[in-house]
Amino acid sequence: MYNNFKKLTLTAAVAAVAFASQANAGGYQINEQSVSGQGYGHAGRSSNVNDATIVFGNPAGMSFLDRAQVTAGGTYLNVNTDIRNVEASRTLDAGVAMGGAPAGVQVPIGGVPGTNDGDMVPGTLIPFAFYAQPVNDRLAFGFGVYAPFGAKTDYEDSFQGRYFGDYTEIRVVSAQPTVSYRFNDQWSVGAGVTYNRVDGELRRQLPTGPGFDPATDVDSRVEGDDDAWGYNLGVIYQPVPETTFGLTYRSKVDYTLDGTFVARDPAGNVVRADDNATLDLTTPETINFSLTQQMSDRLKLMFGTSWVRWSRFDQILVQGSQGDTITQEQQDYSNAWAFATGGEYQLTPQLALRAGVTLDFTPTSDEFRSVRIPSDDRRIFSIGAGWSPTPDLTLDFAYSYLTERGTFVEQERRDLLASAQTGGQPIGGVNYSADYKNEAHGFGAQLTYRF
Repeated sequence: MYNNFKKLTLTAAVAAVAFASQANAGGYQINEQSVSGQGYGHAGRSSNVNDATIVFGNPAGMSFLDRAQVTAGGTYLNVNTDIRNVEASRTLDAGVAMGGAPAGVQVPIGGVPGTNDGDMVPGTLIPFAFYAQPVNDRLAFGFGVYAPFGAKTDYEDSFQGRYFGDYTEIRVVSAQPTVSYRFNDQWSVGAGVTYNRVDGELRRQLPTGPGFDPATDVDSRVEGDDDAWGYNLGVIYQPVPETTFGLTYRSKVDYTLDGTFVARDPAGNVVRADDNATLDLTTPETINFSLTQQMSDRLKLMFGTSWVRWSRFDQILVQGSQGDTITQEQQDYSNAWAFATGGEYQLTPQLALRAGVTLDFTPTSDEFRSVRIPSDDRRIFSIGAGWSPTPDLTLDFAYSYLTERGTFVEQERRDLLASAQTGGQPIGGVNYSADYKNEAHGFGAQLTYRF
């Protein structure tokens, strides 16, 4: 019955890591590295120099800062999901259903017991911290610690789609030393090296009998981690003091995750364990371009676009310790775009008001969308404010409302209930389909202190 655990669980792991790598840019690629930028929808991410968060936004921008400063903060995300029109059915080999040997054809035998609460994304705080140090009028150094990628879904134990994944948690933390050089009043360049640490845990359930009872399911999970290096490049061009163009390139990062797999029965007994499977994962490169235009002494407007090369992710490939292929599945991702526009109004010398709108398109297709990350195209509306009670201190606050286009998930498996008695031949399967509607609220706060 359990000879397929390793294959099934590691397949889910690869899918979840790959999905997680595109948060808030059409999936779950995290955009929350600046609360001041969140206020105007990150429209001026590569061109608007507010504080030390420019270390991430565009390393070239550090040389536009007039003194050393540290910026730290975070955004709390609260996600709500509505699941409707659920259809979940199970199948069994026709011969087994009749009490005989497997016949090689599976037939419907009824529904899958379970629930669809939809409250599967816990509230999450995403922190960050940056430091920027001008050395002279041209040269600056900086350092940042932030989360570029991450995702978490935690369905209830009785979730009807639990055989496709009921728990996903991926965390990536990056540390980035950075240097910037300003050639003249118009041109500046910057570069940063990123050290990235990824770890995560993926779970799914496996039935132990044709009833597919959640009380008798086996819990299978995989944990993996790796670290890898990447880099960021940036350039800023300011043809006149009122107009700033910014361009940032973030490299792909190649990981090889070592996975530890374990499957336990409801009593907690280990049914099977394996720590020798590995998987390769490449997170794609990103290009961000933005424009900041100073319209008057008080008002500036910003426009930005981002492109992610998700076409790199065309398949899932998991290999065993002997180099054997455990699973290989087509994904067929498309390159993804996001567009943003926003503005900032300096109401008083101490108070700046901000607002922005972002359109964020998903690279996923209807054919391969998963219950682990059931996301689609997004619209994000943001407001924010920056208050500077003294020239040395600024407090920034922001709120964002994210609404996704309603999306449809449809998945099926035919490789469940395999056992030694059937020679490993899968004799049972599951179909699951549902309509998902997601929305999220983001509350951000940060502090900048200048030395």
